[in-house]
Amino acid sequence: MKSEYKVGNLIYDANVYDGMNTDLTDLEVYKKWLPTNKDARILELCCGTGRLTMPIAKEGYNISGVDITSSMLEQAKTKALETGLEIDFIQADIRTLDLPEKYDLIFIPFNSIHHLYQNEDIFRAFNVVKNHLKENGLFLLDCYNPNIQYIVDGAKGQKEIAEYITKDGRKVSIKQKMRYENKSQINRIEWQYYINDKFDSIQNLDMRLYFPQELDSYLERNGFKIIHKFGTFKEEEFNNSSEKQIFVCNK
Repeated sequence: MKSEYKVGNLIYDANVYDGMNTDLTDLEVYKKWLPTNKDARILELCCGTGRLTMPIAKEGYNISGVDITSSMLEQAKTKALETGLEIDFIQADIRTLDLPEKYDLIFIPFNSIHHLYQNEDIFRAFNVVKNHLKENGLFLLDCYNPNIQYIVDGAKGQKEIAEYITKDGRKVSIKQKMRYENKSQINRIEWQYYINDKFDSIQNLDMRLYFPQELDSYLERNGFKIIHKFGTFKEEEFNNSSEKQIFVCNK
């Protein structure tokens, strides 16, 4: 990927990541679309620390998780070991992944495609999904629906967005400011981290925004049929005020 944008190391700190993401509601949607056959093969791309991988594996499914970040996968492997689950966690780039198996369900959760900054990157990732998906398999994906007012308000000043205690005992607070680049469609996000009430660092979390008609066309251009498009994890219909774009596709 030809890009100067890098995500900061604290954002990829597994304990900091897990501490911030404890109240999410996406799991039930992904569980709803699981195959009825427990022998089905499932692949999670951008699995992080296994936040979704683990509960799906606990349901008795054969699920593998892929992520590019070693610290996230180490945390995922530790969780699996502690709970006695056998899960294949693979360190790889989702743009170049090449596995021998094909899968009944593949999903990319938690806004992960926003870290594919160039069109060629998302096209390559979609091609990987298509090549690994069985003929009647499903592809699920969720990301933000760009909110122009939120971007404008975010550029006006700094805002505290999180405060919590990590599993390893650190008090973390995060303050955010943003700057949107029209040419690249990248929202340049800066998070100021305070650890145990002391300033630690400024970390980048740059996110490429994908607008609704744009993403629809990218999926269709790359060989997917959109079966459903929801605007919330309650599976409400996508509309003008939807905060999310949640896709259920096949090829």
